[in-house]
Amino acid sequence: MKALSIKQPWAHLIIHHGKDIENRSWHTKYRGRFLVHASKGVTRDEYTTAYQFALERGITDMPRFAELQRGGIIGSVELVDSLDHSDSPWYMGQKGYLLRDPQYLPFIPYPGQLQFFEVPNHLLPQGTANV
Repeated sequence: MKALSIKQPWAHLIIHHGKDIENRSWHTKYRGRFLVHASKGVTRDEYTTAYQFALERGITDMPRFAELQRGGIIGSVELVDSLDHSDSPWYMGQKGYLLRDPQYLPFIPYPGQLQFFEVPNHLLPQGTANV
């Protein structure tokens, strides 16, 4: 199944708080469900910026910096379009991936990569690849 690495807490916001745009600098032709991989790297400054952004949108129950799951898969979401602009309050990039139907998965440690990458189906809970 395809996966995309996303920095925390943005990955958490997609899976748990309805963040419906993943901001990128490049378009993708990919459409369909992909795994949300929470990348290992995030600085305290990056976390603070994202935390403030979430607070401004009424989200008050964010995990603390040390509690964030990183370096693995935390869920899946469907990519339905790749946009040049959006009215979503989450849009702030050059391009945006329109997301829907986030689904939580128990944490699966796995190394991330750049761009979309494949995760072997045998590592995922039964039925995940067919969601």
